[in-house]
Amino acid sequence: MAILTFREALGQAMYEEMERDPSVFLMGEEVAQYNGAYKVSKGLLDKFGPERVIDSPISEAGFAGLGVGAAMTGLRPIIEMMTWNFGIQGFDQIINHAAKMLYMSGGQFPIPMVIRGPNGAAHMLSSQHSQAVDPFLTNVPGLKVVCPATPADGKGLLKAAIRDNNPVCFLESEMMYGMKGEVPDGEFLIPLGVGEIKKAGSDVTIITWGKTYHKVVKTVEQIEKEFGISVEILDPRTLLPLDENLIFQSVRKTHRVVIVEEAWGFASVGAQISDRIHNMCFDELDAPVERVSTDFVPVPYNEALEHEVLPNEDKIVKAVRRVIYAD
Repeated sequence: MAILTFREALGQAMYEEMERDPSVFLMGEEVAQYNGAYKVSKGLLDKFGPERVIDSPISEAGFAGLGVGAAMTGLRPIIEMMTWNFGIQGFDQIINHAAKMLYMSGGQFPIPMVIRGPNGAAHMLSSQHSQAVDPFLTNVPGLKVVCPATPADGKGLLKAAIRDNNPVCFLESEMMYGMKGEVPDGEFLIPLGVGEIKKAGSDVTIITWGKTYHKVVKTVEQIEKEFGISVEILDPRTLLPLDENLIFQSVRKTHRVVIVEEAWGFASVGAQISDRIHNMCFDELDAPVERVSTDFVPVPYNEALEHEVLPNEDKIVKAVRRVIYAD
């Protein structure tokens, strides 16, 4: 075990996979000479050289498309988006080509490709740089979507994503890159599609992923002390495919659910989870599922307003109050 930051854990995963498999390469804006916009790829150019760590032009559609073509020829590209907000420029390649090529080619061309980068709001970056793209990507058959919350999950899931024969969208967060945690050394993989109970509890299940997991953790101690209840925290880790069985097991244990996500709530991953719970566990529920998401407005630049529209501790507490009928 080692204590690593989230960025170091991701860098270690890429280093180990590039060393293990010469078909793996990294491409993106500033990933080579500058060691990555967020220093996730630090040291990779020195180790693997400019043929495998490649600085791209500022053209997300261009290098996303190059990644699809490279994957079709048997390589395993890691395409870094400086932010998934910029990655929207590459959605034609990701959605119309990466996700559909295996199907449209009758199984001839798998696309073993990872597209990774920070997702959602950081801090005072305003509307065009603060979007959580989880719902866009999880609405596309052919993609896998991963959203780790801890350094250990970052390493284990990224290594599994690189080895997967399908296009994997890997959603990180600028706010998490400096967070530290224990990370297993060496060969450590977490299977895609397998969630985790981060904290066991008996009275309420809070389902959350990515950056919002840390807001939930900060809030749970207050909730348990104030209401005298036991909260279970469930992290799906992979949003597509979703570990529904783990979710159902938790719901059948606690009978109350709060879903916390950073995306807008309309037609979101949280909406899908809520729908599945109501369909499969309706008789187990002692209260309607509560959801906490970003207000349905463009994310403001102003710091106070940004805090107000994003999921925050006060909104989480109020949602828990509602499911335990404390209001």
